[in-house]
Parts: sequence; structure tokens; C-alpha cells
Amino acid sequence: MCRNIKRLHNFEPPATEEEIRASALQYVRKVSGMRKPSKANAEAFEQAVEAIYAITKELVLDQLETNSPPRDREVEAEQARARGRQRAAREG
Repeated sequence: MCRNIKRLHNFEPPATEEEIRASALQYVRKVSGMRKPSKANAEAFEQAVEAIYAITKELVLDQLETNSPPRDREVEAEQARARGRQRAAREG
């Protein structure tokens, strides 16, 4: 589950709201231990996702600062694919 939580800060172009929401969802899934909540927990689950989304969006897009150059999404994606291939080779 955690592999889907992506680094969001210092990219050009900046992280999208969709990427931030997906990371918030993965975080709540991880800490709750639930991929899909029961009806009894659905509202609390969604409220948690929205709260984490709002905090993360503010942090990543408005508050964090850096002097390093922005990361290239394509380079980062290729590095992630290479790590995945290495992981699959070890497990296979």
C-alpha cells in the first residue's frame, strides 16, 4: 500500500490536486488498515481523507520552500520503474 504514496514536493509542474488526494487516500488506508471502509466507518474514513488532503495540499503547495531545482517527473518515474524491476527480479 505505501508504495503508492508519492513524493509531492518540488516538482515542475507542481503536484496536482488529484495526486495529493490519492496520497491522502493511501495514507488513510494504511493507518486505518482498511482498503474500503464498512458503511459504519465510511463517513469517518472520508472525513479523514479530506482532512489529510487539505493539510497536505497546504503544506506541499503553499508552505514548503526549497533552494534545490525542481525534480523532473519523467526522470523520477523512470527511477521508480527501475526500482520496481529490481524488486520483481529479487522476488521472482
